[in-house]
Amino acid sequence: MTTLKQAAESYETPQTKNIVDLDAVPLELDFKEETKINSSGEEYIIKYIGLNGEKYRVPNSVLEGMKTILDLKPECKVVKVTKKGDGLNTRYTVTPIE
Repeated sequence: MTTLKQAAESYETPQTKNIVDLDAVPLELDFKEETKINSSGEEYIIKYIGLNGEKYRVPNSVLEGMKTILDLKPECKVVKVTKKGDGLNTRYTVTPIE
């Protein structure tokens, strides 16, 4: 039996990871949207893929990059997403793998 203290000490806040955390992203994964509420009480939508029980956020600019790749190479099945910068200065690059 676990005590409340033990549960509190081992508690980790659930976090949505980012698609850049993946080494490879199969384009056939299910894409989902979820409405959340920020600290000001305003709703916002998070776009993500699920893999191995984890949620990985997919920024709109990544979707745009994937669309560009698929326009040029419709048979593409796997991509890699990288990023540079932080916060509002973050820039994502999508590279086809397969």
